[in-house]
Amino acid sequence: MFKRPTKRTTIALATAATAAAAALSLAFATGASATTPTPNTGSAAAAPPSVSGSPEGAFTRIADFYGSYIDAVYDGDGKTADQLRAFYLAKPLQLELKQWEAANHANGVLRAQNVPLQWKVSSTGSGTGKTNATVTLTWGAGDTTEIHVQADLKTRKITSIKD
Repeated sequence: MFKRPTKRTTIALATAATAAAAALSLAFATGASATTPTPNTGSAAAAPPSVSGSPEGAFTRIADFYGSYIDAVYDGDGKTADQLRAFYLAKPLQLELKQWEAANHANGVLRAQNVPLQWKVSSTGSGTGKTNATVTLTWGAGDTTEIHVQADLKTRKITSIKD
């Protein structure tokens, strides 16, 4: 017979899952990595991870998009991946990616046929109404690739994705 977990266990698990999800989703905002603290081994305790961002920043939008998009593709959720593209990517880029994907038989956002195991978004500066970032994708064997992404500062839409 199935035994329901105690109320205390259910609340603890829900709280832990919510905290972990929040930390990971906020990691997109700053390029900071959200890590799981390791048990104290006698050295000074590390501060808990902290991430911040702003819905007003174009760089934050790049990081938010890549983190959420990779999660959706990893989970096999094509509907969410398509909705993320529609929300975060400028219309001309959406059309460009469809053409790129048809020609290359790969995902144009990730520039690959599979899904990376890790990602990192780093700001490479802003100017002339645009913000630039480098997305570093880490694959199964530890190999990495870099994608150069640009977003419009006014609309905060991603306007360019290049190898």
